[in-house]
Amino acid sequence: MGTIAFFAPAAAGHVNPTLGVAAELVRRGHRVTYATTEEFASRVAETGAEVVPFTSTWKELDGTGPPQMHGKEFVRATHLLLAETKAVLAQLRDAERPDLVVHDGPMAWWGRVLARKWGVPSVETWPNLVGNEHWSLHRDYTTFNPLSPRFLLLLARLSALLRREGVGGDLPGFLQGSRAAMRLVMLPRAFQYAGETFGTGYRFVGPALTGRAFQGDWQPPDDLPVVLVSLGTGYNDRPDFYRTVLESAAGRPWRVVLASGQADPAALGPIPPNVEVHRQVPQLAVLRHARVFVTHAGMGGTMEGLHFGVPLVAVPQMAEQRANADRIAELGLGRALPPDRVTAATLWQAIEDVASDARVRDRLDWMRGELEAAGGAQAAADEIEKVPRP
Repeated sequence: MGTIAFFAPAAAGHVNPTLGVAAELVRRGHRVTYATTEEFASRVAETGAEVVPFTSTWKELDGTGPPQMHGKEFVRATHLLLAETKAVLAQLRDAERPDLVVHDGPMAWWGRVLARKWGVPSVETWPNLVGNEHWSLHRDYTTFNPLSPRFLLLLARLSALLRREGVGGDLPGFLQGSRAAMRLVMLPRAFQYAGETFGTGYRFVGPALTGRAFQGDWQPPDDLPVVLVSLGTGYNDRPDFYRTVLESAAGRPWRVVLASGQADPAALGPIPPNVEVHRQVPQLAVLRHARVFVTHAGMGGTMEGLHFGVPLVAVPQMAEQRANADRIAELGLGRALPPDRVTAATLWQAIEDVASDARVRDRLDWMRGELEAAGGAQAAADEIEKVPRP
């Protein structure tokens, strides 16, 4: 059946949404290779795909942390992406030529380059909201100056890289992924702003979840209702927020499971007996038992919470997450809280409100139906198999 090569950046929010797709293609008898870093190798191997290793330049980010996705920070992000693209291409350009490339649309520029160099068709995976003339994340949430000298320098350097790689000549088309045979959007059309305006080049397949044995299991230690608190894997160094959660959870009739990310649990102060704190948690396992999910509103976590029908309290940490949080509130799937104005009172009021709101429950049931109808990993694999190959 030929070889299908996957490419994604070294980020959980971009790797995890593709794991179910890779596993489904392997189950159907395809040979799947997946280029990833050591950090994500075990979860990729769990799908049955062959791991193709590369080393990322993003491990330390020069001590500056992940960039915000607006203004000057957005421009910094694009320069970091260009540097990563050069480094990954240097490691992967001599990799085995596949019959089809599946690559992350927003960030894996190297997948786009390699598909063109190899002369093979490509399918893009989009783990976040997509844009067109009717709605745009860049226009409405990640505004920046496209005429800034640093951004124009980025375009010049990217154009030069494409020429060196032998795939230059259409920079706008490259940035837009115009040669992709299909864009697989890992959310249901009903969650997408202006979803009805996206044509046949977009297939909204919803989340493609897997069992994720690599994360382990979790069972509730008591009969208290469970609230999961997690700010994801990128923008989670918020000890002040975690202290607010801990201090306000004491004595409440809830079991709180808190993922502290980069923040050291030992530095957060006293931990009440009804709270457990971990650097990372097996999120899908906890969500199976959760009554409420306090989330940064990253799209991966948002889709996971909706898959299990868990009401969401969104505390976004960057521009893309603000768009997701606004959509959660607009669709009645939970509440959105401004991150700089979260207090113990506002947080717990939101938790208790969404846990008891019958309308939120009705909207969650509706969205679960939309997710099921989208098709998930099976629908994504169907679309990939339709793409003609050389």
